[in-house]
Amino acid sequence: MSDLRERADDEQVYQPAEDSDLLARAVAERLDGDERLLDVGTGSGYVAATVADETGCDAVGVDLSPLAVRAARERGVPVVRGDLLAPFRDGAFDVVAFNPPYLPTDPDAEWDDWMEHALSGGADGRRLVDPFLDDVRRVLAPGGRVFLLVSSLTDIEAVRERARANGLRGDVVAEASFPFERLVVLDLRPRD
Repeated sequence: MSDLRERADDEQVYQPAEDSDLLARAVAERLDGDERLLDVGTGSGYVAATVADETGCDAVGVDLSPLAVRAARERGVPVVRGDLLAPFRDGAFDVVAFNPPYLPTDPDAEWDDWMEHALSGGADGRRLVDPFLDDVRRVLAPGGRVFLLVSSLTDIEAVRERARANGLRGDVVAEASFPFERLVVLDLRPRD
């Protein structure tokens, strides 16, 4: 990853769009404000900042891109540079939100900038969704929940099957349709 160019401009940090807003609203509507929230792949920090502003919850972001970390901090979001959930201890969060890179892309393509990395979901669009679902229960506090944005481009049912295989159950709590895709937010909770 160290060969990715670091350009200090907004074009290299994922900026809020319809997907970010859908996720932020879905999360904010379902929190009391006492929760500790982790925004995975925080990008500009929009989801974490919006949810914290609307609910008063304690929000932190994580992103692999140093440019995203800088942008989120400038937005006032405490943020850690790291890969998915790796930097965090077991049981650290009541809520985890994730708007993953979900655009299906050539798995052999070489990324030469951070924006390509932020958008590329790999061949099936689940390059980061699957490892996230495999590990997210570890960082959830008892009674915790996960809000995951999923696109029809990534096969929503395949994502739900992976969640079930990892002991998570849940429902669609928000959705939006566009000419080229359908976006949904899954509210996932451990089955036990």
